[in-house]
Amino acid sequence: MSDMNTTSTTDIIAIAKQLAADFATRAEEADKQAKLPAEDVQALKESGYLLMSVPREYGGMGLPLKDCVAAQLELAQGSTSSAMVAGMQFHMFGNVSENRPWPEATFERLSREAVAGGLFNTAASEPTLGSPSRGGAFATTAVRNDASWVINGHKTWTTGGKHLTHIVVRLDIEGEAGVIVVPGNTAGVEWVETWGDGLSLRASDSHDVYFRDVIVPAENILERGKRDDKTPNAWFPMIMGAVYLGTAMAARDAVIKFGLERIPTALGKPITTLPKIQRQIGEIDLALMAARALMLDVASQWTGDERSKGLFPRIAAAKHLATETANMVTDKALQIAGGTSLTRDLPLERFFRDTRAGLMQPPSGDTALEIVGRGAIEQLSSR
Repeated sequence: MSDMNTTSTTDIIAIAKQLAADFATRAEEADKQAKLPAEDVQALKESGYLLMSVPREYGGMGLPLKDCVAAQLELAQGSTSSAMVAGMQFHMFGNVSENRPWPEATFERLSREAVAGGLFNTAASEPTLGSPSRGGAFATTAVRNDASWVINGHKTWTTGGKHLTHIVVRLDIEGEAGVIVVPGNTAGVEWVETWGDGLSLRASDSHDVYFRDVIVPAENILERGKRDDKTPNAWFPMIMGAVYLGTAMAARDAVIKFGLERIPTALGKPITTLPKIQRQIGEIDLALMAARALMLDVASQWTGDERSKGLFPRIAAAKHLATETANMVTDKALQIAGGTSLTRDLPLERFFRDTRAGLMQPPSGDTALEIVGRGAIEQLSSR
């Protein structure tokens, strides 16, 4: 691992490409087995890739959103699932770095634990809650016990599973919304492998986790009461959008490679010589160019301070366009490849499945479009 304080944008893109090539050798088997490869997790740690958004003063790279997005576009081309695992850590440290809602001493401690090889993710979703972005009260609770807190509850879709060294749990603390960090090896933390046979991200280990009388010290409380962020969270939608768009970029390359090698006997030459195929690939490329350009442009404008507040409609637009484009591209790739694309002979059906998950992550669908629309109305009405 190189010195994180001197890692450049060029360095991190090179690391992402190297990791993607490595992940790609295991991605198909990982999807079949519905298991996050331990080798992928170890490679993420050893390369220092997971430290992109950890503050520089605490041993990380402290890279801006644009660099993290650009790197994720490359990494996801190797494995959507493993890129998702990395992305969960990125978005958390990136957003917390900007808003500093946690006690600074605790944030420094957790940052340095990440530098030492920690793998973090937030546990928020619950069976009866659905997406936390929709609001509602958490059923998972923390109850005071002298100088400690006792946690009980059930969280779903916790990407990373048993590989997580730190689980940042959103829950109810004596009637208030709160956040507590739980070391993954704490007694009472129980994983149930509910993930793996779903449509998307089968190798992400996004299992259910139960907290059964889990005891943590008082200093593990990160937040309590209403959170007052200085700026909206751009990190989650942008990092997630990059994962799905990167997957679509891999589908684009895979279908072109297939087309170059596919020589029907009736044609006698590669199907890429056909104007119809060229037009379809052109549609794919045009869509990818537009979505990638918007995403990187918006990310480059994000400063993470008061100046960024008005940028969120463009963040929503970039994420929405990225996921819609990813779904369109992977769908069209299936059409170009024909019947072979429905088999595991090609990775296209896996890319197609994985990008569907992006439609479920906020802001999505009508919500994203409403944010974009309100932003346009407010911008014009303020002139």
